Amino acid sequence: MANPKNVAELAALKEKFQEADSLFLTEYRGLTVSQVQELRGELGFDVEYHVAKNTLLKIAAQEQGIEGLDEHLTGPTAVAFIKGEAVDAAKVMKKFAEDHEALVVKGGYMDGGPLTADQVRAIAELDNRETTLAKLAGAMKGNLAKAAGAFNAPATKMARLAAALQEKQDA
Repeated sequence: MANPKNVAELAALKEKFQEADSLFLTEYRGLTVSQVQELRGELGFDVEYHVAKNTLLKIAAQEQGIEGLDEHLTGPTAVAFIKGEAVDAAKVMKKFAEDHEALVVKGGYMDGGPLTADQVRAIAELDNRETTLAKLAGAMKGNLAKAAGAFNAPATKMARLAAALQEKQDA
């Protein structure tokens, strides 16, 4: 008969896998409890950093149709279940790993496919959604200003020509 604690943990993990848009797997060996709490705080409300048994993680992932994580599920493993923007979580983990060598990013899962540790680090180098939208808006605003100037140019030239003709006629 299965251990009731493990059955409850498995059900909770399956729910977390289902709700998450993406996830990152880390090894936390060597981090203190306070450092793990610090990481959880830095990750924010959209990310749940959860320590779990590898066997339960494998079963929960498999039952949710998530494949490709087995190679990363060795040693002590913690999972960052991310709802929404993965870039922000990747940036936090990268910075935290730079400050705390004990945190090792193993890989992850995003958009229906597994990620390597290098891919997670590459995600950390991207701009987040808000920054990308701001850059896009700025580029569009600049192009609109150029277009407005181009549309006003013929009228401006005509006004200058009329003023020059009036001055010539008066002289």
